[in-house]
Amino acid sequence: MPTLEELTPGSAAPALAARASELEAAHGDLGALAIMRLAIRKLFPGSITLVSSFGAESAVLLHMAATIDRDLPVTFVDTGRLFPETLAYRDELVDLLGLTDVRTVGPDAAATERLDPYGAMFAIDADECCRLRKVEPLARAIAPFEAWITGRKRYQAATRTAMPVFEADATHIKVTPLAAWGMEEVRAYLRAHDLPVHPLVSRGYPSIGCAPCTTPVVAGEDPRAGRWRGSAKIECGIHVSRAGVERRSA
Repeated sequence: MPTLEELTPGSAAPALAARASELEAAHGDLGALAIMRLAIRKLFPGSITLVSSFGAESAVLLHMAATIDRDLPVTFVDTGRLFPETLAYRDELVDLLGLTDVRTVGPDAAATERLDPYGAMFAIDADECCRLRKVEPLARAIAPFEAWITGRKRYQAATRTAMPVFEADATHIKVTPLAAWGMEEVRAYLRAHDLPVHPLVSRGYPSIGCAPCTTPVVAGEDPRAGRWRGSAKIECGIHVSRAGVERRSA
């Protein structure tokens, strides 16, 4: 395996990259539910987790997971700065879907007290805040797994337009069953399965992160325009930074 120094930001270990490419070529065109079933039951049985923000569109993958295996580990990062509505929505969906293994993780208390004692890091260095409160906790949480499922979609941001269904970073295979879905497909699925919608969606939040760094979006704006508004930042860092390298270190 390559050393940390040999891995560039966002790079994948060669063996993982090769496997991801093979999986993409073989299965990347399958439907979302088929991809979920394949990943959970055949490709990574017992070694995959669904990472969910319990945000605006999260109910789709959570519902699919529940139809396949309600015991699937679901990883949720509580940064300590989330909207109360998100925490309530998590509890509602867990109960409704009968999910049995939702693992809520968060930032290290000692590190947070040392690095962000006043809770103001988000306004000083948003990237460092995301690393402390999201990237590092996720690193610890997914370390035991071989792969993880993400809810990203190509329509959401310029950094995601060419995103494959199967990809790799320095430590894991990432599976993105809804990569090709648009907002209308998400809404149709929610309606078809009578799933509750995050309470902030009706208040103009199509993408929901931490409360200090998320604002409502007006008609015509990009769905993620309310995330880190006024800055060039459009990703928290778990997908487009040295996150994979940091996970290897963790």
